[in-house]
Amino acid sequence: MAKKFSILITTKNRLEDLVFTLEKIQYLIDRSDVECVVFDDGSSDGTKDYIAKNHPQIILHSNKVSKGYLYCRNKMLNETKADFAISLDDDAHFVTEKPLEIIAAYFDQNPKTGLLGFRIFWSKEAPDNVFSNDLPVRMKSFVGCAHVWRMSVWREIPNYPEWFVFYGEEDFASYQLFKKNWEIHYLPEVLVNHRVDIKARKKVSDYSLRLRRSLRSGWYLYFLFIPIRFIPKRLAYSIWVQVKLKVIKGDFQALKALLFAISDLFIAIPKIVKNVNRLTVKEYRDYQELAGAKIYWKQEDK
Repeated sequence: MAKKFSILITTKNRLEDLVFTLEKIQYLIDRSDVECVVFDDGSSDGTKDYIAKNHPQIILHSNKVSKGYLYCRNKMLNETKADFAISLDDDAHFVTEKPLEIIAAYFDQNPKTGLLGFRIFWSKEAPDNVFSNDLPVRMKSFVGCAHVWRMSVWREIPNYPEWFVFYGEEDFASYQLFKKNWEIHYLPEVLVNHRVDIKARKKVSDYSLRLRRSLRSGWYLYFLFIPIRFIPKRLAYSIWVQVKLKVIKGDFQALKALLFAISDLFIAIPKIVKNVNRLTVKEYRDYQELAGAKIYWKQEDK
């Protein structure tokens, strides 16, 4: 029997985070209308054995060798029979006590909404105050760490582009949804704690690789979706910002990332040509009028 909700979690070598998340959402996993799927993407820390032993009700997928975050997300989304699929990072959990009822009600009341993004608090610590004055709003895009698909809508668009590797897949899906006249909404009534130290993340050793992937995914999106007349200016500006703010100041890791990203763009031309789904000028201008993705929520004073 198909479930109403599916909670989908991809993980790799982060067992401690995953255990904490599963403890926090156990009350949801235990519901008869919920399935939980965990995809272990080639972990070497015992994740697969832990899930099999301690959470037999969880549907477990695993790769002996990592195939990538987007491969796992595509497989889980394409295989679930649930009405709504919640993508949740292994280091994120719901703070709101009854999120599923809120999600279902919002989808029922907003039939043109294909995807919902949640209010996300980024911190290792739980928020002191969960109250917010935020209101629902239609957005351009969404955050990958916590969102929910209306699954009938997911099946209308192409899979996440695995060749992006990391970064940009949410915007790829967002453009596809826009072309199909489906909407993305911010649902602040549902609060998620993404247990990440933002300041520490900026100091990671793979800074150059992350910047390279971020730049190239943005450029892929330009050539896949933006009307051709707007691409040169946006591309030139993107490059100039990196040069002005980083390279000129001696950040040679940024220069390395910039040069490799340019090379990646040329290599990706055949894939871009195959997947292009360009907006008309009117569609592009309408899209630009939408609110940006609500990424970071800062708790308000009590």
